Amino acid sequence: MSQCQALLLSSSNCHGYSMLEFAKEEICNLLEKNNIEDLLFVPYAQKNYDEYTKKIKEVIDPWGFSVTGLHTYAEPVEAVYDAQAIFIGGGNTFMLLNTLYSQNLVSVIRERVLEGKLVYIGSSAGTNVATKSIHTTNDMPIIYPPSFEAIGLVPFNINPHYIDKSDNETHKGETRDQRIGEYMEMPHAKSVLGLKEGSMLHVDGGSLVLKGVAGAVLFQKGGKKTEYSAGDNVSFLLEE
Repeated sequence: MSQCQALLLSSSNCHGYSMLEFAKEEICNLLEKNNIEDLLFVPYAQKNYDEYTKKIKEVIDPWGFSVTGLHTYAEPVEAVYDAQAIFIGGGNTFMLLNTLYSQNLVSVIRERVLEGKLVYIGSSAGTNVATKSIHTTNDMPIIYPPSFEAIGLVPFNINPHYIDKSDNETHKGETRDQRIGEYMEMPHAKSVLGLKEGSMLHVDGGSLVLKGVAGAVLFQKGGKKTEYSAGDNVSFLLEE
């Protein structure tokens, strides 16, 4: 059985909270439970690595942990092997996955996390790349990674920032549900967990539990759509 320890956030920001504030308790609990003091931050989803790392460091360091950017290491693979915990931030999912592949990090991260040797925290794009594939990202394909297959810590897909309708009632364009529905019609499609803002998925070995201040929506083959609330157990998704 997988020894995976992960926290997959819909985003770093949630209305009514400062950056990562809504997830502070869960992040701290996860790191403290595993006796972790140092967090390796992966800024590859954005262009300015230094600025992005600084922003995350200013939030998390005061919580009692030390954040260091992966980009500051000459050998990223060695840095990941030496790390106890990794946080992959949000931005553009295609750029993020492309860089992870170019640095030969996809299989390394998968191996270390599934063996229980590396705690994984992801936000937005960082959550997308933790799943089966990035087919259900909301981002524009600004670059083409070698594959859409991702790290695969869970055998299904996630749609971060999920919203079931537009705030603008006059909007006549495609809804998120329609876009996910198009993916579900593909023969390679897996179930999709739409994480609402303020929602996160806690992966603890064979257990999956929704956490945070919002719920999620699960899309399955045949057009089935199910609502879940924070606190609900969705471990059955590991049987995908």
